[in-house]
Amino acid sequence: MRHVHFPAQRVAGTTAESGGAATAPERRLGDKAHWYLPAAVTADLVGSAVPVGLVFDAAQQARPLYCAAGAALAWTGVQGLRRRYASRTLGESRGVLPVLHDWLILIGILAVVRVLTGESTPRLAAFGALLPALLITVACRKLTHRHLTAARREAHAVSRVLVVGEPDAAEHVIAHLAARTDHPYVVVGVVPVGEGSLTSGVPVAARLDPAMPKAPGGDSAAVLGAVRSHHADLVLVAPGARIAGERLRRVAWALHDEGLELAVFPGLVEISVKRLETLSAGGLAVLRIAPPVRKGVQPLLKAVLDRVGAGVGLLLLSPLFLAVVVAIRTGSRGPAFYSQRRIGRDGVPFVMWKFRTMVVDAERLKAELSGANENDGLMFKMRRDPRVTRVGRLLRRTSMDELPQLLNVLTGSMSLVGPRPPLPEEVAEYDEIELRRLSVRPGMTGLWQISGRSDLSWDETIQLDLQYVDNWSFTSDVDVMGRTLRAVVDGRGAY
Repeated sequence: MRHVHFPAQRVAGTTAESGGAATAPERRLGDKAHWYLPAAVTADLVGSAVPVGLVFDAAQQARPLYCAAGAALAWTGVQGLRRRYASRTLGESRGVLPVLHDWLILIGILAVVRVLTGESTPRLAAFGALLPALLITVACRKLTHRHLTAARREAHAVSRVLVVGEPDAAEHVIAHLAARTDHPYVVVGVVPVGEGSLTSGVPVAARLDPAMPKAPGGDSAAVLGAVRSHHADLVLVAPGARIAGERLRRVAWALHDEGLELAVFPGLVEISVKRLETLSAGGLAVLRIAPPVRKGVQPLLKAVLDRVGAGVGLLLLSPLFLAVVVAIRTGSRGPAFYSQRRIGRDGVPFVMWKFRTMVVDAERLKAELSGANENDGLMFKMRRDPRVTRVGRLLRRTSMDELPQLLNVLTGSMSLVGPRPPLPEEVAEYDEIELRRLSVRPGMTGLWQISGRSDLSWDETIQLDLQYVDNWSFTSDVDVMGRTLRAVVDGRGAY
């Protein structure tokens, strides 16, 4: 079971012990590590200027220093216009695709400048000179993201949040934020609307009447007082029947007049921001949610990537396959491959292939070990499963036991990226929510593998699969495959 820190509860508890007001504010969102900005700017300047200067000098370009300075200014200018140096942005993204998008913009700008100035350095050399800028910027972002993630696990570099809403709605928001550390929000107080008990342990900063007060400013004074006493950076409202419409509007006015931020939780979870669009209809703020991608160019690209990737992988890995087969057959009696019936897209069964990692009679022994199951859901997992052979432990540790599934990908029953393919007995116990994970092809890797694999609880596994099903995109598949390599090398949760 994965251990999860609860920064919201810890900070709230500290606040409660001090009598409801923090004696010293925690580091705020704008107070991330001070080296983030200079590191980002320096990486962009050096990563673009030095390679361009060296390459253009080697190519005997007339003004290599001017070209280096121009490339550096153009790259930092693109980053600045794209708000990559903003406090809210620094350290938040480790993805390659946003940097690649910016880099392509840089290429376009410099291509225009090249035509206008008549610069004559060979195109391939000029292109290669700009490549380090992309790589160094990606490396810098990964470094700051990793540092920021570690800091937030210790409740640093966070935004102190005051939650306002009816007790049940407020508790839901608090619990969801407390269970995750991949966000900047730490709840330091709650302002319930109406009567009702709270069990989260977060201190009650104020309490609003169930009905909108007749006297103007009643709600606003209570919320502003709670913000000041708890040093909140942000007020997060969980709207309901008692806190919406005109009442919420007046609270927003008061907060904005004081220069404070207001956010509204719409009741949606695990929806990618790429699927959200804000609209206005007759003065109403409307949040449009685009349906998951199921048709068009992106699924076609995924299918091509699956087939080509599986075919090339089988061809290149054939010597490794032979070595593994010999090792398995030498280490224990029985076949080198293991086939198992799994459930695929839309509930269609298929035969999944793996390298055998257990003794031949593993299924018979499973019943005897049922009491030692370490998973809290429908899957059977043991950290030290006695059925696993010596060679099998190495194969599982390196995830090489999964490689024969390239055959499943090539034949179309699986994908390179997708949810874990479940067993028929697991699917028989699925509820309506869990069945939704079968709406896409299962994958050799997925969010579950790069997030902890067997260390995840059943609920965490399901949530990751549903997040993938609803928010899938071709670029997200590419990102998952890139992060899978690190997960395989790390080996966490592989047993």
